Amino acid sequence: MIAFLKKQWSKNKYVYIMLIPVLLYYVLFCYVPMYGVTIAFKNFIPLKGILKSPWIGFQHFKSFFESYYFWRLIRNTLAINIYSLVIGFPAPIILALLLNEVRNTHYKRIVQTVSYLPHFVSIVIISGMILQFTSRNGLVNQSLSLFGLEKIPFMLRPEWFRTVFVFSGVWQNAGWNSIIYLAALSNISEEIYEASKIDGANRWRQVIYITIPGISSTIIILLILNIGSLMSVGFEKVILLYNPSIYETADVISSFVYRKGILEANFSYSAAVGLFNSIINFVLLMSSNYMSRKVSETSLW
Repeated sequence: MIAFLKKQWSKNKYVYIMLIPVLLYYVLFCYVPMYGVTIAFKNFIPLKGILKSPWIGFQHFKSFFESYYFWRLIRNTLAINIYSLVIGFPAPIILALLLNEVRNTHYKRIVQTVSYLPHFVSIVIISGMILQFTSRNGLVNQSLSLFGLEKIPFMLRPEWFRTVFVFSGVWQNAGWNSIIYLAALSNISEEIYEASKIDGANRWRQVIYITIPGISSTIIILLILNIGSLMSVGFEKVILLYNPSIYETADVISSFVYRKGILEANFSYSAAVGLFNSIINFVLLMSSNYMSRKVSETSLW
């Protein structure tokens, strides 16, 4: 074994040396901080530190499960993520398929550039634009008034938050996410398309029977990753958009953890809520990967 390791080192030592910074990054910033998870089981007192803070077991978890916020947070987090999965997940696939059918290279590049741009805009700016567009005198309401429709205070109505959140996310990320599918599409051999033309297949049949099956493994892998984060919603955008009048539908687990941990300095309680969220995501990831392996023989591992 030692001789084998020495042989591998002498053969690929420069590759291993290049790997060291990556390993150090994950060890220092991903694995070492895991020790701090123990504060979820303690009554953490900053002056005493993690080691000397009193151990209280699952008390914070029990308090969270019995709280008024528990079911509201679960409902809102799942609702936004399922909504995003249904609307947002197919969007980059459809965009990639449409771009793949464009034969004018110049026009295709313009469309790609325009669709990528929102991804590079700061989430703060994006949120500010959304608030301006959906305000009473914003672009959306001005457009509604042109058709004689009543103006809607979107960000003051709980029932509109999820729709605004999800569709703004599609606008911001669909173009960027389509890059993965465009890369997968480029690996499909043109000879297959030529053979299908000889057999009389039109463009629609080529998409159904060649293009989509050709990128199915990529779609499945990304779907597994999306399901694995079904209980996670980025708190930045939520916090920038929501207000107390729409907490009923806008408050999610990540925003709740932010309020409890940062604003109220209840570190142990917020750590317990965050750990619970991570465990659920882990279970979802493992389950979706297992089901995918059984059904389609495509999986992450």
